[in-house]
Amino acid sequence: MIKFEKGPVFDFHSLGGVPGNKVTPIVVSIVAAAGIMIPKTSSRAISSACGTSDFVETFCNVEIDADRLKEITQEIGGVFSWGGSMNLAPVDDMVIKVEHPLGINPRAQMLASIMSKKLAIGATHLVVDIPTGAGTKVETIEVAKKYAKDLMELGERIGMHVECAITYADQPVGYAVGPNLEARECISILEGNKHPAAVVEKACDCAGIILEIAGIANGAAKAREILDSGEAYRKFMEIVVAQGGRPDLKSEDLKPGKYCFEVKSPKSGYIHAINNKNVVAVAKAAGAPSDKGAGILFSKKKGQRVEAGDVLFTIYADNEAKLKRAKDTYVRYPPMDIEGMLIKRVSPLSAR
Repeated sequence: MIKFEKGPVFDFHSLGGVPGNKVTPIVVSIVAAAGIMIPKTSSRAISSACGTSDFVETFCNVEIDADRLKEITQEIGGVFSWGGSMNLAPVDDMVIKVEHPLGINPRAQMLASIMSKKLAIGATHLVVDIPTGAGTKVETIEVAKKYAKDLMELGERIGMHVECAITYADQPVGYAVGPNLEARECISILEGNKHPAAVVEKACDCAGIILEIAGIANGAAKAREILDSGEAYRKFMEIVVAQGGRPDLKSEDLKPGKYCFEVKSPKSGYIHAINNKNVVAVAKAAGAPSDKGAGILFSKKKGQRVEAGDVLFTIYADNEAKLKRAKDTYVRYPPMDIEGMLIKRVSPLSAR
């Protein structure tokens, strides 16, 4: 267990389950830039196409030991580390190795996994993101509230202040799914790009909760100010360099796989829904997260109007065989549902 000489020590965790959830490095950079310690340990993908550590390791080393984590956190304010590299919760690490190939993440084990690692890292305060929506681990607000209640009760029992953010997850967060693609989108936002707005908003809202717990008023607005001013980007680069990353890192350095296929709309209409589970299935078939260039880049999102022939999304893979496998998966499990405004005409004759 890591013990810091001074506190408070904050941490942030997402339950995951929603594709493209790349907010963690942005949250950590904002919080650390505000002068708050946040030694963030993340997991690799268990049931998804890309965990935080899977994309962070595309631009810096995530396998750092406990002594180095403590040193970087006390010097710079935060880290982006893989929890499995420090042997903080060895039994949990063994269980995760079994869960990953099976694509499972049971509720009780998930809660125990989160809290054991946060306790071991020395966190005194924790904010948990609970992505909620169809095709995720948590599909309804009611279930999300139960998770939040359990997490807060567990925190109280072990002397940790826990708050939760129930977040929208009816479709992927942002436009990129897969290690290199997510890293590129994440770094682009830190560099000053205000798109995708959903990623910016979610990151600032989650960081804002941490700032407010730490005593900083109007947390979300302050988080946005830190992001827009470039303070978060400068802190991000400090952390990246401390973890062995390049000091001249740019978002465009992260390249998608060399093999790609554009999926086009078969008809005109509106994107009625995006199936998260099918998105994950296609991205994993393409090779994510083990193949860093594999994944999906969306051109359109839920609610947008499309014309027949418009590109909906592009599948990327590092080799032709996996691209073919991903194309076959997309045909069997289409990620998008496109409908016109008229669902069905009902007339006296058709109603009989």
